[in-house]
Amino acid sequence: MIRKIREWLSVQLAKNPERMVLGAILLINVIFFLLSALVISQLNVAGTEKMGFLEAAFCTITMILDAGCIQFVIEDIGTAGVLTAIICLGIIMIGMVLFTGAVIGYITNYISGFIENSNAGSRKLELSNHVVILNWNTRASEIINDLLYSGKKETIVVLVGSKQEEIKKEIEERLSDTIAKENTYLRKTVQNKPFWQRALIYHREKLKKNVTVLVREGDVYSFKQLSDISLERAKTIVILGNEIYNFDIGERKTNREHGNSLIVKTLMQVADITSADYSDENQKIIVEVADEWTWDLVNKIIKYKQVNGKCNIVPVRIYKILGQLLSQFSLMPELNLAYRELFSNKGASFFSKDLDVEKAAVGTTLAGDRDTIEQNYIRDFFAHNLHAIPLTQMKNDKDSHFFYAAGRQKDIDRVEEVPATDYRVEWNKAYRLQKKTVIILGHNSRCDHIMQGFEAFCGEWGEKDEHGHIRTEKIRQDILEIVVIDEETYLEKMDYYREYPFVVTRPAMSCDRDTICTIIEEVVANNQFDTSVLILSDDYAPAEEIDANALSNLIIVQDIIDEKKKSNPDFDPESIDVIVEIIDPKHYDVVNTYSVNNVVISNRYISKMVTQIGEKEALYEFYRDILTYDAADAENFESKEIYTKKVSRLFTKLPAPCRADELIRAVYNASTDPANEVKNPTLVLGYIKPGGRMVLFSGDQTKIPVELEPNDKLIVFSYH
Repeated sequence: MIRKIREWLSVQLAKNPERMVLGAILLINVIFFLLSALVISQLNVAGTEKMGFLEAAFCTITMILDAGCIQFVIEDIGTAGVLTAIICLGIIMIGMVLFTGAVIGYITNYISGFIENSNAGSRKLELSNHVVILNWNTRASEIINDLLYSGKKETIVVLVGSKQEEIKKEIEERLSDTIAKENTYLRKTVQNKPFWQRALIYHREKLKKNVTVLVREGDVYSFKQLSDISLERAKTIVILGNEIYNFDIGERKTNREHGNSLIVKTLMQVADITSADYSDENQKIIVEVADEWTWDLVNKIIKYKQVNGKCNIVPVRIYKILGQLLSQFSLMPELNLAYRELFSNKGASFFSKDLDVEKAAVGTTLAGDRDTIEQNYIRDFFAHNLHAIPLTQMKNDKDSHFFYAAGRQKDIDRVEEVPATDYRVEWNKAYRLQKKTVIILGHNSRCDHIMQGFEAFCGEWGEKDEHGHIRTEKIRQDILEIVVIDEETYLEKMDYYREYPFVVTRPAMSCDRDTICTIIEEVVANNQFDTSVLILSDDYAPAEEIDANALSNLIIVQDIIDEKKKSNPDFDPESIDVIVEIIDPKHYDVVNTYSVNNVVISNRYISKMVTQIGEKEALYEFYRDILTYDAADAENFESKEIYTKKVSRLFTKLPAPCRADELIRAVYNASTDPANEVKNPTLVLGYIKPGGRMVLFSGDQTKIPVELEPNDKLIVFSYH
């Protein structure tokens, strides 16, 4: 019997030590109170002769809590016996240790443990409709930062394996910096208004910290810990890859070659929870994918686990997207400015609506073939809405969505009176993009994806022979020439880019300023059109040297531009567009001191896209479409892209000053004129002035004045 009791005590002490300690404290105190009450009730002191056991117990407790209450037992301490006084004082002292000290100590320890457990994230969070981020990398803080612009309160839970305090600090600094910058800019824009009007505008429009971020440290594979953050109630779950910059170069290359098992294991656990009957409907799981191995496994998980209406998995190929972005920015640098806003929750953005215009057109005047129906829908939309721009319809096996550019989702459903206008533009029906020359300095792990983006561009814009094949011999002459300046060893590794007919390679060490300057000056001198210089940041460089080569090359290019300004007063510095890829956002301010408008912070674009896809899942297919040029063997133009087109070449006559609504409708009508040989419906999203001032058409289009000049560039959405 005694052995069984000892075994039970041993198990309980190991399993529930807090309960056992509390039970022992209470038991000892109860025994002490009972014994003390018995002793006091047996003392034959004047005034206590008739004191019962319960009254004696009450007096014992009051003496322990307040020593002055000893008078209930001893009316006059001076006349009491020494033994009686010692007994009472002993009861008080022992009781204070056993009761007051032990209980207060236990409660204090419990409160400390409660706080510690809360900080460590071991208690369940009762949440719903929140955002969950699993794992951490340099894109994570940008996802949280972009949610500041969502216009509503957001709760974000981050579950990481380690570095909880560092991550909290990073998030706080990022949010505080964004809020301070945005509100400082707002103050400057309203500083000339009257005081009360200025105060009212600032109070209404200032950026507020509307996000609550909870960072928990734990195991992203643990069913319990995922349940503790209410994963089954989250509206969006973002699964991020490892931060490769924390590893040495060898580990990074191994991780890229062998795939990302962290992503796969995390997705398997998340998919199990979100596909269960008890989970919420329409949860979105966004997964970063960087390599083919991971891509294949993620698609297998989607095949077996995705449940329509529940477990909606969206894999995002981050390096392919970044490659496509960098190739587009090299060809049209102004797109960097446009995408910064369009891919975010700030200002003009893309929105979608569940709509099948073909079904809606049945039995109406909108009917016709698919292209005609879409064009008729757009014209009908223009007739009653001045706050949004209808773009295109995209369909799959399950859904049909129409996409728009607008300031807010609710702008899409406005019905308003549209003023009549006869404003027209003279459209250049034979418009073609000018030949582009791009100089690439350096390399990164996404060079293949960048080149594939250039190749697709050539496929769309290249001249075809009678068999429908691109005339590769004319690509470098008429469409695109890429000059890659890089170290010999890397050029050898890429086999001198021989598979791409538009690439010319020139070897130069990263620190060889003279050679780099000579090559760039030679290319610029031989090129009659604008030249872009794309400076890549090597993501395989040691962690402490990330962006170092890119910054060094930027200084060299800037020196070339400055020297040309000094030697030739007529030199146009905007004839050389400099696009700098930055991996670490901390270097952004350093780059800006060199007057470079087109700084591409790779991680920020992925973060912005992930944030928008998390809120509007249908946008994923739309983004994929606008970032991908048509295949070379496509008979007709299939995908639509965003272009920047020079005003002097897009129109045969400079458009007269007008309003944004007039320009949008006039360009669309001119581009869809049945007399056009090439059908290329074009929608104007905004324009960019030389020097980088951009205007995107957001809000009331009748209140946006437009006065175009020959060197301005329109931001347009079109097939070609």
